[in-house]
Amino acid sequence: MKVLIVKNIARESPGLLMEILEENRIEYNIYEYEKDRAFPSPEDYDAIFVFGGPDSANDKTEKITKEIKCVKDFLAKRIPYFGICLGLQVMAKALGGNVKKNPIKEIGWRDPKDNVFKVNLTDEGKKDPIFEGIGSEFNIFQLHGETVELTQQMKLLGTGEYCTNQIVKYGENAYGFQGHIELSSDIFYTWIQEDKYLARLDKFQLDKDYNKIREKYESNGKKILNNFLYVSGIKKK
Repeated sequence: MKVLIVKNIARESPGLLMEILEENRIEYNIYEYEKDRAFPSPEDYDAIFVFGGPDSANDKTEKITKEIKCVKDFLAKRIPYFGICLGLQVMAKALGGNVKKNPIKEIGWRDPKDNVFKVNLTDEGKKDPIFEGIGSEFNIFQLHGETVELTQQMKLLGTGEYCTNQIVKYGENAYGFQGHIELSSDIFYTWIQEDKYLARLDKFQLDKDYNKIREKYESNGKKILNNFLYVSGIKKK
């Protein structure tokens, strides 16, 4: 079994997913737009993960146009798909949906009421195998200013107070997360230094929040990622 990892920008790395893949000796390839040309073929992979980046899925650039087309090819062949942030938005566009400005930019750990961002599972979400062992709500890290509109083909699995369509599903094995559940410590500390929006926030508070919720956050993130690998047939229980 072989997994494709799509990186839209160098700092948006697989994080917790990489730990899982290496611990389980699951074969993977990493595709980086900044380095590689031809997008890999869906014929060569058993699952695909598309991570975030600073682009908008509404961009008319060659990069985004190609990415949407290639993701559409993967989805058409029913290759299990896991998209995070831009990865969700590209999936929505590939399925004929729209991406639009969110009412607010969701950045970091805390919402406008100074509460840690949470996702609440819908009834559909609570029943979905990807959330086995996960409570009905969990903390999530945010870094986006846009959101998706669902098509009739999509199911809403998770919602947020300031961004309704937080987690969506298409078919049996294609998932999109608006927020980030994959952060490892390396990624987190790189982002708060390099991302222009996170750089405006209080780094002491970001670090404090991270260390307070890190154990549960990573546990949930790993459960979700492992559950997806089970759903995809990459891992066996």
